[in-house]
Amino acid sequence: MEVILIERSRLGSIGDVVTVKPGFARNYLIPQKKALRASEQNKKLFEDKKAEIEQNISLKTQEAQDLLTKINGVTVNLIRQAGEDGRLYGSVSSNDLVKVINEHASIDLHRSTIELTTPIKYIGIYDVKVQIFADIVANVKISVVRTAE
Repeated sequence: MEVILIERSRLGSIGDVVTVKPGFARNYLIPQKKALRASEQNKKLFEDKKAEIEQNISLKTQEAQDLLTKINGVTVNLIRQAGEDGRLYGSVSSNDLVKVINEHASIDLHRSTIELTTPIKYIGIYDVKVQIFADIVANVKISVVRTAE
């Protein structure tokens, strides 16, 4: 299926007509407003609104840059119960990380922005990536420490 990209992504830049699998287009790109079907009508519509779309993207990029300066390189402490060997009683998930980062930086992130490949199960310091916008990624250090109990 051919789609017109509205947002810059790994598939291409704004305005590119790319071929993707139909399920990917129907279930992700089009509902997330990242692409339009590549019909003649949508191509004309895109050309008419291209300047407006690029302006919206530049505003979102500027907001993402501001957020990047707020949280990039920040170290956040997370206190959890752990055994003598340092293994946590339960793991730290992306939900836990979002709560702590939001409280620390007074922002509103969604849990899908956290790139956590595996759950954190031991005390220590971890580097976590936060996908703020298409190609803007912040690095946050998470320090998981044991409670005094």
